[in-house]
Amino acid sequence: MSWIYLFSAALFEIGWAIGLEYTEGFTRPLPSVLTGSAMVLSMGLLAQAVKTLPIGTAYAVWTGIGAVGTAIAGIILFGEPRNIARFLFIGLIITGVIGLKFTGSH
Repeated sequence: MSWIYLFSAALFEIGWAIGLEYTEGFTRPLPSVLTGSAMVLSMGLLAQAVKTLPIGTAYAVWTGIGAVGTAIAGIILFGEPRNIARFLFIGLIITGVIGLKFTGSH
């Protein structure tokens, strides 16, 4: 169950990171409330996950999934650069997250 909490926390992390773009410095009420809610949910789920997962593993996986998801969303939603090097490094992060999943649980 902890890995489900962690993966869900990472999805909410992607949500709030992308949401920041839409808040315009927290001046737009609805995107600001949604982004803030995603932040709270992300942290709350991460807190549940670390009850049984090692903090180093959980935090690295959480940030890794968040970074990859946010980078891909930025490419799709905001036209951020698409190049081989960028995808290579995203792939390296994915490899690290998978490695931590298989080596970091009890």
